[in-house]
Amino acid sequence: MYNEASLAGISCFGGADHLVKELSYRRFRCPTCASLEQEVLVDSRLPKLIFVLLALYAAAHFSALYPHLPNVVASHFDGRGTPNGWQTKPAFFTVFVGVSVLCVLVGFGLASLIGIMPVRLINLPNKEYWLAPEHRDETLDWLRAYFGWFACALYVLMIVVYDYAAQSNLHPDHPPGVARLVYTFVGFLTFVIVWLVRMFTRFGRPPQQTLR
Repeated sequence: MYNEASLAGISCFGGADHLVKELSYRRFRCPTCASLEQEVLVDSRLPKLIFVLLALYAAAHFSALYPHLPNVVASHFDGRGTPNGWQTKPAFFTVFVGVSVLCVLVGFGLASLIGIMPVRLINLPNKEYWLAPEHRDETLDWLRAYFGWFACALYVLMIVVYDYAAQSNLHPDHPPGVARLVYTFVGFLTFVIVWLVRMFTRFGRPPQQTLR
C-alpha cells in the first residue's frame, strides 16, 4: 500500500498515470487473481464436463421425441415461426449429430491444432510473446478452456433451435413462441461479444507493454 511519504514522491505531472500503472502491475501480479483464473478459465475440465452433460441431455431428450415425430418434419422457419423448409426425420437428426461433432471439433480440437501448427501460420495478437516457449503451454491451456466454453454456448444454442423445431412438429396447432429463439440468439450473441472482448483483452498487449 502507498503511505503519505510515497504519495508525496509522485510528481504532480504524470504522477496519477504512474500510480495507475503501478497499481495495475500489482493487480496483474496478484497471486489470488492468478489462482482464480487458473481454476476457472484455464482448467478445461469444467467446459468438457458441461459439454458431456449437454450431449447426454440432448441424446436422451431427442431420443424420447424421435418416435413421436412425423416421417417428414418442418426443419426451417421464417421470422414469424411459419415452416418453409422440410426434411426427412433421419436427415433432420443426422444434421444435428453433424453439428454436434462440429462443436466438438471447434471447441476442443482447434486449440490442440494450434499447438502443433507453426507459429507463422497462427493468427494471434502478439503471438511472438504468447507462443514463446516460456508462455506456450500456459497460452494453449487457456485457449483449450476458452474454446471449450464457446463450444458449450454454441451447443446450447443448437439444442434450443432443434427443440423448437421438434416441438413445432409435435404441436403444429400450438407451436412454441418465436420469442424463445429470439432470446436465445440474443443471449448467444452477447456471449460471443464478451468472449471476443475477453480474448483480445487477454492477448492484446503482453504484460511488459502494459507497464510502459
